Amino acid sequence: MNLEACTEAIRTKVGTDSGLDATLKFDCGEDGVICIDGKSAPNTVSNNNLDTDCTVGITLENLNAMLAGDLEPATGFMMGKLKVTGDMGVAMRLQRVI
Repeated sequence: MNLEACTEAIRTKVGTDSGLDATLKFDCGEDGVICIDGKSAPNTVSNNNLDTDCTVGITLENLNAMLAGDLEPATGFMMGKLKVTGDMGVAMRLQRVI
């Protein structure tokens, strides 16, 4: 999946109320970003590069694997396939959404 397809997949998973109650950004480097605003009602997902409570640095390939269920977020973190900066609690809550 390209960035647009990943954005749409995340938008579908997040829905209108993710329970995230925070903002989170997937930073895929040169491929772009996907921001989840879990504070807004309804929740929104965009490709705008915003300041967020938590940032997950991840390659587009690994993001695809995570969305497909082939890479668990906690496992990816332990293996160094994703890097979390900011509020780690937000990243932990993300597991319920993704």
